Amino acid sequence: MLILQAIADLLHVSAPVVSGDLMITGVATLEDAKSGEISFLASDQYARQFDTTQASAVIVSKKVRLRTTRAVPVLVVEDADLAMATVLAKFAPPVPRPAPGRHASAVVEDSASLGEGVCIGPHVVVGQRVRVGRNVVLHAGVFIGDDVTIGDDCEFFPHVIVRERITIGSRVMIHAGSVLGTDGFGYRWDGKSHAKIPQIGTVVIEDDVEIGSCVCIDRAKFAVTRIGRGTKIDNLVQIGHNVRVGPHCMIVGQAGIAGSAQLGAGVVLGGQVAIRDHIKLGDGSMVAACAGVMENVEPKAVVSGLPALPHRQSLREQAAFRRLPDLVVQVRKLQEKIDQLQATLAPKEQG
Repeated sequence: MLILQAIADLLHVSAPVVSGDLMITGVATLEDAKSGEISFLASDQYARQFDTTQASAVIVSKKVRLRTTRAVPVLVVEDADLAMATVLAKFAPPVPRPAPGRHASAVVEDSASLGEGVCIGPHVVVGQRVRVGRNVVLHAGVFIGDDVTIGDDCEFFPHVIVRERITIGSRVMIHAGSVLGTDGFGYRWDGKSHAKIPQIGTVVIEDDVEIGSCVCIDRAKFAVTRIGRGTKIDNLVQIGHNVRVGPHCMIVGQAGIAGSAQLGAGVVLGGQVAIRDHIKLGDGSMVAACAGVMENVEPKAVVSGLPALPHRQSLREQAAFRRLPDLVVQVRKLQEKIDQLQATLAPKEQG
């Protein structure tokens, strides 16, 4: 629990003088909030919910126009979504973590090096010559292969698998069930069968990356598959061998990136996006959900559709496609009129 004034101080804004001692017990949406809870309003789209909310206080973006005289304490900020993230951190319950040290059931090779403050949960396996930094948390069932290097302040949730010879930076979070370093999908037809191409490269995860659950990042055929610093990857994403992801990218769930594709800095991929192998996406480019990218994308371009095209062009084509059934009917009627006209003129031409 926090008093409203403490929340205002946290956000570096002013609280209504008469409400500064108001006790806030939790956080909720405008629609679900009850007395004692704080909510937020980031868009005019939800302004009507402000009129009926039971929240005791509301964080409001400066750009939102309030058209009500309700006496609800308001904290005005530049970005209500970002402010709410700060507030949520104060109300979030602690994540259960294994105790410092190693659980009795964990298997840690003698040649592994563990930093100060490491927490190793039950049934964790740490391979030979592994180097683990300070304050790393390995939850139950995590597997760390031989010759892996992990930086400081990382957290790997249950059943994460990090295969051999992988390098992971500091402050990296990997959620449950993800696998790093599986062999890249490389085969060559030899006339009789698909011959497997050895995948002898590695994976490098730079600092401050967060990887969702059930993500698969393949090791390189040779050289490296690299995920740039600050990148955030949603659940169920597939990243192929030798892919290079730049810093601060956002990759949404079920996206698939084929081998040797390159993403520049700050690239955003929507859900279920497919990226063809060996193509390049420029810095700051964005790909809309369910698009299939077959060609290079220029920096800061926005593309959508299958195959992906500049977004405005894709919208025009979709609008035209929706008119296709009506156009087919119109063409059929015109063809019938042409046939009738030809049938009428034919006897006169013969005469």
